[in-house]
Amino acid sequence: MSEKVLLIDDEVEFLEALSERMELRGMDVVTAENAQKAVAALDSGEYDAIVLDLQMPDMNGIDMLKIIKESHPEMQVILLTGKATLEAGVKAMKLGAMDFMEKPADIDSLTEKIKKAQAKKMVIVEKETAKKVDDILRSKGW
Repeated sequence: MSEKVLLIDDEVEFLEALSERMELRGMDVVTAENAQKAVAALDSGEYDAIVLDLQMPDMNGIDMLKIIKESHPEMQVILLTGKATLEAGVKAMKLGAMDFMEKPADIDSLTEKIKKAQAKKMVIVEKETAKKVDDILRSKGW
């Protein structure tokens, strides 16, 4: 099963190059070059992972991460940045980011993290589904 990834970055050339490399590895990639398109893509699709640029002109990655986690708490987010700071990394992890990587990201390492994100999301969704089924069974008295 291919991994479905939302790739968000304002650098269009980087976005296209990374998207192409990810698709060559069998991933199903949707891209967004600004916050508005990212929110629209998030609302209209299901993703195994989101790869998110930390530095964007219209909204920084930390604020975008907050929006993602509020509406989709199960979503696995990997932040990418060309200007990594320890402070930004710690803040991202506290807000629920799965990982934090520096640009240019090693594609093999990023691919591995996306596969882990997919597995982690599947476990979360399975637990939520089992809880819903259990709640239904208890409420109906079956």
